[in-house]
Amino acid sequence: MAMLGESMHAHPDGAVVADRRQPIAPAVLIDASHDLEISQCVTRLRLLVAAGFALTLLSASLAFDWWGDIAPYDPTIGYLGVALFGPVTAWLIWMLPAERGSVVILTNYGIRDLRIGNEFLLWDSIADVSAEECRGHKVIVLTPTPALQRQLSCIRTAARGVRTDRIVIRPEGLATDFDPLLRACRDCHAASHQAAATSQPTALQQEDECRSQGVAARAS
Repeated sequence: MAMLGESMHAHPDGAVVADRRQPIAPAVLIDASHDLEISQCVTRLRLLVAAGFALTLLSASLAFDWWGDIAPYDPTIGYLGVALFGPVTAWLIWMLPAERGSVVILTNYGIRDLRIGNEFLLWDSIADVSAEECRGHKVIVLTPTPALQRQLSCIRTAARGVRTDRIVIRPEGLATDFDPLLRACRDCHAASHQAAATSQPTALQQEDECRSQGVAARAS
């Protein structure tokens, strides 16, 4: 199973190999023939952690009057800053992908986004994979089949305002871009339905063979 944690690169033969070095550009080539684990973007969270740590340190310097007479600020502002930025920085550190693992798992059988639920959605239960724009950001919309909609309505009855006729996958904050992720979802969805269509005639042929053998046995 390939891990899209910090960076990925592709060999000429199409295999995707994980690399621990952080890429300069966020573009990622996804090979949908392998199971993928996509984590949050390391660079974005690290920048937020650095900013939170700097603001917490600045607030602490104001609270304990490290500047002296150079910057005569009210220490109350510093205490409020520490109370605000300290917990936020600690939460961002807790959310680092190196510590929390993958958030989106994509396989040839289904997809799971831990940001919206623990359910593993099979591609057989997804009628369509489309793209939409929501609040200026592109998102991937999964249209569930009526059977899956009924199951989701039972699971999410306690959550108000949660729609069961569409499942939205947001690429923001992930270690990949919108276009590669959409292409991988569509490829896996198409491959799953193609495999199901291919296996259906095989099952019918096996059933016909069993019936033929039964008739031959009775005739003998």
